[in-house]
Amino acid sequence: MLNKNNERELSYLVKIDSIEPIEGKDRVECARVGGWTIMVRKGQFKPGDIGIYFEIDSKVPETEPFDFLASKHYKIKTQRYKVDDGHFYSQGLLMHPADFNWKLTTEPSDDVAIVDNYGEAHRLDDESRFLTKTLGVVYAVSEDNKRKARSVDKYTKMIQRNHELFTHMPYKWLIKREWGKKLLFKFYGRVSDKWGWPEWVTKTDEERVENMSWILTNKEPWVATEKIDGTSTTFTMKRGKFGKYEYFVCSRNVCFDTPEKKNMDLKYFDSNVYLEMSEKYHMEEKLSQILDGYPQFDWVTIQAETYGKGVQKNTYGLDERRIAAFNLVTSDRGRWGSGEMKVFLDKYAIPTVPILSYYYELPDTIDELRKFVRSEKSKINNKLKEGVVFRSLDGVQSFKCVDPEYLAKYN
Repeated sequence: MLNKNNERELSYLVKIDSIEPIEGKDRVECARVGGWTIMVRKGQFKPGDIGIYFEIDSKVPETEPFDFLASKHYKIKTQRYKVDDGHFYSQGLLMHPADFNWKLTTEPSDDVAIVDNYGEAHRLDDESRFLTKTLGVVYAVSEDNKRKARSVDKYTKMIQRNHELFTHMPYKWLIKREWGKKLLFKFYGRVSDKWGWPEWVTKTDEERVENMSWILTNKEPWVATEKIDGTSTTFTMKRGKFGKYEYFVCSRNVCFDTPEKKNMDLKYFDSNVYLEMSEKYHMEEKLSQILDGYPQFDWVTIQAETYGKGVQKNTYGLDERRIAAFNLVTSDRGRWGSGEMKVFLDKYAIPTVPILSYYYELPDTIDELRKFVRSEKSKINNKLKEGVVFRSLDGVQSFKCVDPEYLAKYN
């Protein structure tokens, strides 16, 4: 689930929507939370209960409440179980607050809250529901944790730049309050350019349909594109002073604008794949051509997925690396629709994600949506595809549906 900063949370409070039997299983049952199905012990939960959900791709700390996960190296993945009517996919982990000796309370109001061992209250309807940091949950893949560590909010950056100052009062007191953080930022925070991230670029991350199942009631047509299993890559250019163009290449969290940053991803790949793709597809030249041809653009951004050799697990079996653009964003209109994006970028020989349907009507259930996701093989290698990203025709709304079978096989 994404928080208000568009960052993925790995653990959070949820309400149990329903409890259903699993065919052929007597000791366990299915708990439904939004669009997620999770295998739980029989009688552990009932509808309406509050639980603590841990997303797939996460890793919990090696502490007593999680001892039962030791054989799985404390990692949480999609699990596939054979049942009488085929397969049951359990996605994530659901635990009871009592497993952590946390208490349920309605004091001092009727607003139900979970109180942790530090006396902090957590509620379903605000940001306190997120427990990723409270419980010490991290990504299961260490590479993702290292990259995430580089991505911090503006207030954290402010503290890092002024570390000594924020060890004293009243700064320690002010930084704990929302209004205090904003006040301090007016005096100590306005140096973000030194951190290199282009302020006009929004970082990419799609919400999963399981966390927003209500979207299925929207029967307007959607564009369905194949989700590519790779690493997010951003190319952006802005008009600068004296007619010069400023060009940047970024990963999901890092802008490679200095020599030391250009070398920082060599520990993950055999080269900096982001800069490699920039050169391979002549992106600086092409973005310059776009700005030359469209004077109404103050800046243009292309966000793509880099995939293939040495990226993720290279499930496509390629002996090279490629890109597939999934976002075109311009200063005059924001994010373009996928259909318009493809027509525009085709003129510059910039590859885009495969479009599966230009006018797809969402079904009534997530199970039906998953059937559509699995109905065709990947356009890249004619094998099982990771999933589908759905965008409104104007490009404003979007979400993804990842195939549980793909996650069970490759993750």
